[in-house]
Amino acid sequence: MKSLSPIILAFALAAALPSASQNPPLRLPEVQRSGPEDQPRLRMEREMAKKANQERQADLKRDTEKLLTLAKELKESVDKTNEGMLSVDVVKKAEEIEKLAHSVKDKMKGSY
Repeated sequence: MKSLSPIILAFALAAALPSASQNPPLRLPEVQRSGPEDQPRLRMEREMAKKANQERQADLKRDTEKLLTLAKELKESVDKTNEGMLSVDVVKKAEEIEKLAHSVKDKMKGSY
């Protein structure tokens, strides 16, 4: 019986271990090396990023110009009202300014 104990122990340990089919081996991510063949791809990615930043900048300029115009219009509308009267137009204009300001803020966060 003593000679069977190590064999039984080995089988018990083997049964307790997960099989290779249950857990596939972990694959490490491939390290990308920048070689001469990668240069055109990297150049294209940089150009695309530069173009995206230029477009974002143009959008920011356009949106801030519109914000300025809306703010001036809002001020003129508020100046024409009295303390007991606010028009629906003034409230809508303020909401439009708020949405546009959030959009400008988000676009600024996206630029590096």
